[in-house]
Amino acid sequence: MSRLMVSVSGIRGEVGSTLTPEVIEKYTLAFGTFLKGGTIILGRDSRVSGPFVSNIVKGCLIATGCRVIDIGIVPTPTVQMAIEHHKAAGGIAITASHNPIQWNGLKFMDHNARFLEPDDAAKVYKMGDNHEYKLQEWDGLGSDEIDDLANARHNEEILKLDYIDVDLIRQKKFKVVSDCVNGAGGLIVPQLLEQLGCDVTVINGEPNGKFAHTPEPLPENLTQLQEAVIKEKADVGFAVDPDVDRCAIVDNTGEPIGEEYTLALAVKLVLSKKMGRVAVNMSTSRASEDITNYFNGMFVRSKVGEINVAVKMIEIDAIIGGEGNGGVILPELHLGRDAPLAVAMTLQYMAENQGTMRDLFLELPQYKMVKEKVSVEGMDPDKVLAAFAEKYKDEQINLLDGVKIDFGKTWVHLRKSNTEPIVRVMTEAPDMEQAKALADRFMGEVQAMM
Repeated sequence: MSRLMVSVSGIRGEVGSTLTPEVIEKYTLAFGTFLKGGTIILGRDSRVSGPFVSNIVKGCLIATGCRVIDIGIVPTPTVQMAIEHHKAAGGIAITASHNPIQWNGLKFMDHNARFLEPDDAAKVYKMGDNHEYKLQEWDGLGSDEIDDLANARHNEEILKLDYIDVDLIRQKKFKVVSDCVNGAGGLIVPQLLEQLGCDVTVINGEPNGKFAHTPEPLPENLTQLQEAVIKEKADVGFAVDPDVDRCAIVDNTGEPIGEEYTLALAVKLVLSKKMGRVAVNMSTSRASEDITNYFNGMFVRSKVGEINVAVKMIEIDAIIGGEGNGGVILPELHLGRDAPLAVAMTLQYMAENQGTMRDLFLELPQYKMVKEKVSVEGMDPDKVLAAFAEKYKDEQINLLDGVKIDFGKTWVHLRKSNTEPIVRVMTEAPDMEQAKALADRFMGEVQAMM
């Protein structure tokens, strides 16, 4: 049986085993109590289990006195934008993000339209675990209503951005293939592309939750998109995950350019127009850092996790930021990862610059990353990380989030999992051979401790 994943990103589990009605109920009741009633935005991705989870969540929120505005099948960032639109007390996105079909979960957001900060998330989880929630009597119950315009508003706000020249993009008549993996993206990404004048081919566009392939938009899961780009002789292909906060790009030759470069392109687009500060997480590629340095911008890293990046962006007044998993955050839209935004910004970058998507990718700083994990079963992961911090104390080391060791042209980042007895090992180097060798070396060093 899988474990219930509880983190700053919300809760996730397998439906019927770890994500049970009881689990959904206790954390939703706690969240409704935590927000003291008020208006709550409720949206979900297209998972088959979505209606079952949604009905429980809605009932629990009403039981705590909340006014629920159900916006239907939408991206997670659309929930965030709907919170701002309705001036709501918070929101819940029902999604397990990129996890397989048997999973589902809840992402909790506050009145700022951001995920709960770590202290608040911990408080809600503690309230749920201790059954500390307040149920209203008959005359204090909440209500529910429908808002079916959230996706359309989301696209409208993207098209209004100063960074997006709609007429210029329309003039290019880009040929685009979109893989929405049968998730919520099918209700927003093709529509945005059409509004931008693209010749659109959609694969896996029906939002039925029956994912056509492993839903995480990693290169190994994009073969169908690659084939479609080649067949259609497309200029570019976009793949999004089920809740549409991550975007991966396939170039005109049918090759994935890597999720890290979705953010790098966006950073370069923004910094080419105005000087400012950039914030990304500790595991994000150095490509975005190199671009920021080229434009004489301030570059700062945060702990891993969207909320950690968002808080850091507020702290330094960043003009763009995100995570290297294809998550672009633009404060002028909202402080959350947003795949439709990433699609529009990529098309803008292509429209402004000469050359194919492949050409434009090769003009960016080139790095290769390896992301592995190693078992630490029977060991204390904190002690494992402490041992590395001591061993490499004379190197350029950062202990903000696990242990990151910078060797100049290469780096390794070691982080413990909060849900599994593993240590994640991430490396980056100018070529794949070096990145793999570094990952193998540190995985071997972890295993040698056992």
